[in-house]
Amino acid sequence: MTEGATRPSIERPASAVATPAATALVVADMIGVGVFTSLGFQVTDIQSGFGLLLLWGIGGLVALCGAFSYAELATMFPRSSGEYIYLTRAYNPAVGFMAGWLSATIGFAAPVALAAMAFGHYARAFHPAAPPLPLGLAVIWIVTAIRLTGGRFGEAFQVGSTLLKLLLVAAFIAAGFAAGDGQPVSFAPSAFDPAQVFSAGFAVSLVFVMYAYSGWNAATYIAGDLADPHYSLPRALFLGTGLVIVLYVALNAVFLRTTPLHELAGQIDVAMISGRHVFGADGARVVGAVICVGLIPTIGAMMWIGPSVTVAMAEDERLLRLFARRTSGGVPAAAILLQCGVASLLLLTQSYEAVLQFIQFGLTLCSFLTVLGLIRLRILRPDLPRPYRAWGYPVTPMIFLGVTLFMLVYLVVARPFQSLGGLAVMLLGLALYAVCRAYGRR
Repeated sequence: MTEGATRPSIERPASAVATPAATALVVADMIGVGVFTSLGFQVTDIQSGFGLLLLWGIGGLVALCGAFSYAELATMFPRSSGEYIYLTRAYNPAVGFMAGWLSATIGFAAPVALAAMAFGHYARAFHPAAPPLPLGLAVIWIVTAIRLTGGRFGEAFQVGSTLLKLLLVAAFIAAGFAAGDGQPVSFAPSAFDPAQVFSAGFAVSLVFVMYAYSGWNAATYIAGDLADPHYSLPRALFLGTGLVIVLYVALNAVFLRTTPLHELAGQIDVAMISGRHVFGADGARVVGAVICVGLIPTIGAMMWIGPSVTVAMAEDERLLRLFARRTSGGVPAAAILLQCGVASLLLLTQSYEAVLQFIQFGLTLCSFLTVLGLIRLRILRPDLPRPYRAWGYPVTPMIFLGVTLFMLVYLVVARPFQSLGGLAVMLLGLALYAVCRAYGRR
């Protein structure tokens, strides 16, 4: 079969998730706070406008390489659960369970808590009297309530809120390019020093750019809910990731064009600083409102895809069967409420940032093993049906593996204690798997 997707004849179930909703999940999960905060740390090491945009372009290319690989696995094993099913089939159930355990417990709950806290923080920029913690809890619970309704309403909410997010980001980009003469920064390759690509600062910055791109695999977590995953899932991954690459490069170009580099250097609230240059004194309030609105579909995406991992594990393990139960409308209420409870607890204890540092290594390792598993299956199981074959194989998987391996090494060197902690969390999942096996499978 040639590389790319071929569309089999599959009748669309009435309750299946449409391609626009799957694409919206990818976009919403990717565009969080990372792109609005990362540039301030990158300009301390990279002074070239072209070099900075190249950094975001390379990050997007790596994300696309990951999407190509995940698309092949997702169409081979179209079950909602992401790495849980891929690592189970590529290696063995114990490896898959460890990855699933990480995602089902804190892998999505911690980012939800962080996004909710960011919602409260940026709401204060819009209205100084806004209480961050209650607002953060409120947005988690409201989105959870919407997810519990399930059906077309939940899908329409995700698509509609993501479209609003895209319109607001596009409006900010347009306003940024239309504002004044801009700063004396060049995006032409001639102004770029090639040595910067091979510098330590560029490599470290790429790690944080990749974190901003995380979420490109979001649609794989609901593969089993798609009517035509062999066709629609690759489209959702590629369209969503491609759109985000364009927006990320354009956003950073606006930040650089509107704001002097010395004002950006070392700053976290890059978007709000740029907003003041674009919209004047009220720019911070405008940008704060844009980011707040944009975080709602991000939380919605994670509250949708996270519980799907819990459900898949519960379907396979008798000990966890409570979390496989669905309402009459097909909503996995117990799994959704579990993630809502963990995210709320992390938000209340203000421990989510520490948890994120602990799980970064584990989540990155799971992605590395997943793409490595693709190569393993190509070698050991060439007979398996592959409705979609990864474009550019084996080059694209190797690019992803090379960058991801660098990230793993960086995390071990820069955060050895947190990396070991992440491994400990995964080993705890292995212990739970042993208990489940002893208790008996369904």
